[in-house]
Amino acid sequence: MSHPEKLSFQGRKLLDRRNFLHTAGLSTAGIALTSMLAADGLLAEDKPLTAGGKSPIRPKIDPNNPYAARASHFEVPAKQVLVIYCPGAVSHIDTFDYKPALTKLHGQKPPGLPAVTFEGPSGNIAKPFWDFKPRGETGKMVSDLLPNLAEQVDDFCFFHALSTDTSAHPQGENFMNTGFTMEGFPSCGAWITYALGTENQELPAFVAINDPRGLARSGKNNFGNGFLPAAFQGTDFTAKNPPYNLQRPSGISAQADAGTINLLQRLNARHLEKYPGDADLAGRIASYELAGKMQTSVPDVMDLAGETKATLNAYGVEGGSQLRGEYAKNCLLARRLLEKGVRVVQLFNGSDPAGGNGITNWDSHANIANTHAMQAEIMDQPTAALIADLKQRGMLEHTLIVWATEFGRMPFLQANGSGRDHNPGAFTCFMAGAGVKKGFSYGESDEFGFKAAVNKTSVYDFNATLLHLMGLDHERLTFYHNGLERRLTNVHGHVVNEVLA
Repeated sequence: MSHPEKLSFQGRKLLDRRNFLHTAGLSTAGIALTSMLAADGLLAEDKPLTAGGKSPIRPKIDPNNPYAARASHFEVPAKQVLVIYCPGAVSHIDTFDYKPALTKLHGQKPPGLPAVTFEGPSGNIAKPFWDFKPRGETGKMVSDLLPNLAEQVDDFCFFHALSTDTSAHPQGENFMNTGFTMEGFPSCGAWITYALGTENQELPAFVAINDPRGLARSGKNNFGNGFLPAAFQGTDFTAKNPPYNLQRPSGISAQADAGTINLLQRLNARHLEKYPGDADLAGRIASYELAGKMQTSVPDVMDLAGETKATLNAYGVEGGSQLRGEYAKNCLLARRLLEKGVRVVQLFNGSDPAGGNGITNWDSHANIANTHAMQAEIMDQPTAALIADLKQRGMLEHTLIVWATEFGRMPFLQANGSGRDHNPGAFTCFMAGAGVKKGFSYGESDEFGFKAAVNKTSVYDFNATLLHLMGLDHERLTFYHNGLERRLTNVHGHVVNEVLA
């Protein structure tokens, strides 16, 4: 039986054996030609674009020294950042966002507010649990819950119309700190150290000082590196619990210890020569060498013995609750790390409720008068002292301070009559220090503090502004991962230029 050399289907010719070999030969030749042109650098460069249509700026990282200081995208005064994060959702309407209408409508339930919220049925409008008073030269209204921070409002730049995409704590923490509600994405601190490195090569570029009671709900994701190189994750320790046993064994002399470290460095260098271009190996060696340097640098920075009695008293190390004293030491540690040139310090005031008994964060679904008061006693004085200390030392000229929480609380009580539910529609955070306006408020929530009403600001906008203040273009700071140019602000966000000094 003979077979036609060419077949047809509905008038179209199909590929015969001869044409197939001809086409395959041309394809192979084309691939070879493309390869040679690429080797000679004669092909047009493939320049991927970000979601904003801009070419990405990827920092040039030396795998042998991933922590080396790198230039920002543009010149700014801020060289370091301190993030003070309060897990559990601080009530904006009981702290910094004054709403006289709540007092007028106390006990009522005006139309338009939901009957059911995150945790169940809602109750009636409730006035603030603490009195508001004008503070500073600006006359900013702040409640008596935070009297020490209230004295510093002339240095703060408030964001009063923040809103978020979630009303759940773990996802809210993720969103504020990583730009995504899901886990597995780099934290803001990791992005900054990936871009800028650090000035101090004997301490980590990014330190997370967790609450004395433990990690927040989202755990290490709040300061993790996600898909960025592991070198840029936050190093987790507190004044109470150093990260490692850093004391040299008594049976080993300082000279012998130094000799051992020198030998290890030479062996590591020789091993790396066998595998040129292995970035992972170089990064691991750099991490081990940093750990070795920390044996001498960390005990020094954590030794508070040199602090004066006046400083210890100002921070509230003694005279209050045990937790306040421990958090106060964390605040002192934060200042000492910033003094040493650490690029990013993230200080937590609050932990996961599962991590201990009693009140562990700002979550206040019941008896907010008690829960917020206990948490404020821990946070207010030490945090205010830290900010004042940085200012007195001239460090606010190059340090950006960010005080944040994941969302706000409702203007009405829950059905239990004593707590406020989650409110993703409006909340307040503030910045201070290098690059931001002083004594300034941006945006407004509505008359109840229920929804952002004027100059609504997303978490993406907030983080875009934070990166801008550190000299980084949020649309161009990217990392290529799984076929996408990933960034802290995803495909969203605009810099809030109105807050820039």
